[in-house]
This record gives sequence, C-alpha cells and structure tokens, in this order.
Amino acid sequence: MLQHRLDGPENGEPLILGPSLGTSVRVWEPQVAALARTFRVLRFDLPGHGGSPATALSSIDDLARMVLEVADARGFDGFHYAGISIGGAIGATLALGHPDRVRSLAMICSSARFGEPQAWRDRARLVRAEGMGPLPEATAKRWFAGLADQALLDDLAATDPEGYAACCDALSAYDLRDSLTAIKAPTLIVAGRDDPATPPAHARQLADGIPGATLVEIAGAAHLANVDQPGRVTAALLAHLPAVPGMRVRREVLGDAHVDRAIARTTPFTRDFQDFITRYAWGEIWTRPGLDRRTRSCVTLTALVAHGHLEELAMHVRAALRNGLTPDEIGEVLLQTAVYCGVPAANAAFAVAQRVLAEADAGGA
Repeated sequence: MLQHRLDGPENGEPLILGPSLGTSVRVWEPQVAALARTFRVLRFDLPGHGGSPATALSSIDDLARMVLEVADARGFDGFHYAGISIGGAIGATLALGHPDRVRSLAMICSSARFGEPQAWRDRARLVRAEGMGPLPEATAKRWFAGLADQALLDDLAATDPEGYAACCDALSAYDLRDSLTAIKAPTLIVAGRDDPATPPAHARQLADGIPGATLVEIAGAAHLANVDQPGRVTAALLAHLPAVPGMRVRREVLGDAHVDRAIARTTPFTRDFQDFITRYAWGEIWTRPGLDRRTRSCVTLTALVAHGHLEELAMHVRAALRNGLTPDEIGEVLLQTAVYCGVPAANAAFAVAQRVLAEADAGGA
C-alpha cells in the first residue's frame, strides 16, 4: 500500500492530495493547514517516493488503483481529489473510471498528455542507468519560477530510481485527450504561467475538454505552482471545493466574476482574511434562516451608507439586484438612509447606486 498521511478532523469531508513526480507528501505542505481546517486530508507518496516502496507500473491506471486501495482502507467511499502534474493525471483517471467516488477534481500544472512517450522512456532509461544524480539541476528550473525549495529537491535526490522510472513508464502510456468530455466531476484546472513542463496551453486543453471546468492561471509560478504561489493556489482550491462553508452563498450573492477576482488577488498576507469572510459572513450570517436575502441586502445597504463604505456599497448594490431587489426598491432603501444616516451620506450613496444601475442597464453588471 502507498505510504500516506492524514490531517484534519476525522469527520471532515475526505480530500486526497496527489503529488508531482519526484516529490513526496511534503509538496503539499503550503496548503495542508488551510485545507485541514475543514477536510480530512490524505496525502500519499508515489511508488519509490518518500515512504512508498517501488513497484512496476504499466499505466496511470495502476496508480489510480493504488490510490483507491488507500481510500478503501481509510473508509473513503467518496472523496474530493486534487493533484499536481502526475497527481492530477491520477485524479482524472479516477474521475473517468470511478465517477461515483470522485466528488470534485482539481488538476494543478497537469495535462491530458505529457509530451511524447519516447521522452519518458528515455528518462526512465537514464535514471535506471545513472540514478537520480542527473535530475535535480534541470528539474529545479522546471519546478520553480522563484527561489528553489531545497527540501523538495532533496526529496527528488532521495527517490528510488526504479520507482521514478516506473512512474515515467506510466506517463509514457498516458493520453486522455479523447476522453476529457467524459469527466463529470466539478473540475478546477490551475496553470502556472511560467511552467515549462506543462505550459498554460495544456491547462486550456483540459479546461476546454472537461465540461464546466474552471481555469485559473497563476502568474509567477512554474511547475510547482502551489509552492511558488501558495496563497493563490490555496485560495483557488478553497473556492473550488464545495465543502468550504459559505463559498456557494458568496458566489450566488456576489457573482462568480467578483469572487474570482477576489481569489486571484489573494496573497499569503490576505488569505486568512478571505477565509474569515467566506466562513463567517457568508457561511454563518448570510445562511441563517431568520431573514431572506432581499431583507439582508436592505440591511447591508443601510449599514454601508451609514459608515460611508462606498466601494463596498457598489458591490452590494449589484448583490441586491441579484437578490431580487428592483432599482426602485434600492432607491427607497437609500431614501430611508437620508433620514437616519444623513443627507450627505445618502447623496454619495445615490451617486454610487446610479452608476451601478446604469452599468447594469448597459449589460455590464
């Protein structure tokens, strides 16, 4: 059985994280703390990597079966899955072969086909003949757009050459280009814009082929985008995974375009604040049954006018329209604020609302 590690609450939604070729469970360290707040996170090592024994492989299907063995051993009847590179290929293979078990899929710096099969056979022969010594220097240039993570390069150097070569053998036989339309799980595709191993064109092919897939391109990221830009990749995963409290409501009220922009701007410094907003504002307050969304919009507009938060007001005028308020009803709310919040505050609010409503009429909302 594959060596694996569990984090997070025992009653959390199961989430399996697949590594990239040449790495170990360590590659997911930048994301584990955030994901394990909600999910029961299972990370595994590929054969010959980390603590997993090497074994012969003929295809990615062999790896998918091994992952299912681990899932079965942990009682994961269904699970969310996210994988980097070959880890993403394993996830896509699972989603195709076991659609009843894969609840959602995320493929990070992955592909439907990782180049010509001969290149993988050549790399397998190289490491079988010379060991891992020739790989770290060239691999560092593929993996990192910024400062290299030496611990991950040490993992690569410590990988069993036969295990690494077996994974290369599996990759040489991998080609899902004609099968992408059969993937039905909600899917997120993440690309590193500076990734030389699986350039953004690979991600676009996945996103175009998988029905309803979401594509996020990360600037300043190479093949290990989750290490180069951990905050942005974590935010994209949290937005995608359906078990994150509040995200569905946040998207329904504010719209996908607004939420996607907020996620794209997330940094390690703002990540926890974005998580706080989603969980508490949208997951606990906006979901309470005591008031409907129309009423909550009225209350929110009034509070924003009272405190002069005009940028937030514009956002919530758009949200009020999504929640079913008419322009006339929004005007009545603002007129009410003139009495209780002050005429200057209401005057500024009317100007903001007028602009937003004009944009909506023009089809720009």
